[in-house]
Amino acid sequence: MNKDIFLTNNLSNKKEKFFPINEKKIGMYVCGPTVYDDPHIGNARPLVIFDILFKVLKCKYGKNSVTYVRNITDVDDKIIKSSQENNVSISNLTQKIINNFNDDCSFLNCEIPSEQPRATDHIDLMIKMISELVSKGFAYENKSHVYFEVKKFNDYGKLSNKKLEDLIAGSRVEISENKKSPEDFVLWKPSTDKEPFWDSPWGKGRPGWHLECSAMSKKFLGNEFDIHGGGIDLLFPHHENEIAQSRCANDTKVFANYWIHNAFITMSNEKMSKSQGNILKIKDFRASVNGQVLRLALMSAHYKQPLDWNYKLLEDCKHTIEKWYNVYLSLKSPFKIPNDILLPLYDDLNTPGYIANLHKLFDKANNGNDNDKKIFISACNFIGILNQTKEEWLDFKKKKSLISEKDILEKIELRNKARENKDYKEADQIRDELLDKGVLIEDKDGKTSWKIK
Repeated sequence: MNKDIFLTNNLSNKKEKFFPINEKKIGMYVCGPTVYDDPHIGNARPLVIFDILFKVLKCKYGKNSVTYVRNITDVDDKIIKSSQENNVSISNLTQKIINNFNDDCSFLNCEIPSEQPRATDHIDLMIKMISELVSKGFAYENKSHVYFEVKKFNDYGKLSNKKLEDLIAGSRVEISENKKSPEDFVLWKPSTDKEPFWDSPWGKGRPGWHLECSAMSKKFLGNEFDIHGGGIDLLFPHHENEIAQSRCANDTKVFANYWIHNAFITMSNEKMSKSQGNILKIKDFRASVNGQVLRLALMSAHYKQPLDWNYKLLEDCKHTIEKWYNVYLSLKSPFKIPNDILLPLYDDLNTPGYIANLHKLFDKANNGNDNDKKIFISACNFIGILNQTKEEWLDFKKKKSLISEKDILEKIELRNKARENKDYKEADQIRDELLDKGVLIEDKDGKTSWKIK
C-alpha cells in the first residue's frame, strides 16, 4: 500500500506526514507499566492504541522493519511503598504484577512487542548516562543525589509548548533543599538499607524514573528514533525530562521525531481516581466481558479524544461483535484488505472511521459470498477483533451470574460503607467479587447501580 501515514505529533502540536529515519529500521518506544499494582482500564488504552500503530507500521513497511519497545519499570518509589504496605518482597510483587500485566495484554489480544526491557536489567547503562550528564555539566551531585539542571537545556518545555515557569506552576514539583532550583529533577537517589540499591559513583542508590526510559530506548533504538508514545499524563514531566536528559547525554538535536499521546479515559465523565472509587482494573472484566469487546470499546473513540467508559459502551460493542459473528468463517490465511478500508488507520489512527468501514464490509458480507466474508474477517483480524472462533465466543456467552439480587444489594451496601470509611482496598475487593460473578456496578451522583452481564 502506497498511502502515506499521518500522525498527530505533540512536538509540533499538529498532524504530520510520517517520514521514518530508515524505512527498514523503524523504531517505536512506548512507556510501559510501573509494576506496583495491576493495570487499570486507563492503562489498557495505550496498550491497544499502540498495538494498532504497530500493526499499521508493519503493514506499510513490512513486518521485519519495525522494532516496538515497551519497557517495564520494576524499580520505583511506588513499588517500594506497595511492597511495604502489602508485606511482600519487591521481587515477588513485581513478578506477580508483570505476570498479571502479560495476562491482561493477552486478554486484550495485543501483540507481544519486539522488546520488553526491565529497568533493573539496565542499571549499568543508567549509571553511565548519568555520569555523562555530570561530566558535561548538565547534572550535579548533592548529598548522594544527582539532579539534572533544567536551566542548562534551552529547549525545555518545547514538547509541552509552555514556558518553564508555567510548567512548574501547574505540576507537582518535588521540593528538596538538595536542588539548585525547584524544576531540577532527580537522576539518582540514595537508598536505605531496606530499599533496593546498586553501587554507583554517588553511593548506594537507585535511578530516577525518567532516566530509565532514556537508557533503555537508547540501547534498543539508538540516540535518535522515530516514534515515542504513551498516555497524555506522561507528556509532562516524564517525556519532557526524557528529551532533556537524552539530548544532552547523546549530543543530539533530536530524541524522537514523533510524540504520540492518547487521551484519558473517564468514568461517567469523571476522571478515574481512587477517591472517586471508580478505578476499574483490566482483570476485573475477565469473568464477565469478552476481551475483544473490551478492545473494540477502547477503539470506539479517536485516541486523541477522551473516552467515557460506561456500561452502555460495553453493551453496544458486545452487540456489534455478536452481530459480526453471524458471518464468521475460519481463515487459513488472511485475505487482502482493500486499500480504501485501511485508509482511516493511515490517517492518524482513525479507529472510529475504520470501525465504520467494518460495518459496511459486514453488510456486504452478510448479503454476499464467502470471499466477502473472508475480506470482512481479515479486516477485523487486522485490528485484533474476531480472533476467537465462533464456538469460543458462544462458550464465553454461556457464563451466567451465580448470585442473587439480595446478595448483590448486601455486597453493594458493604462496599458503600467501606468507601465511606476510605477503605478503598476493601471496596475494590467487593467490586472485584461482584465482577467475578458477572455483576457490573457503576457509581454516579453518589448512587451505585448494577446490572448482570
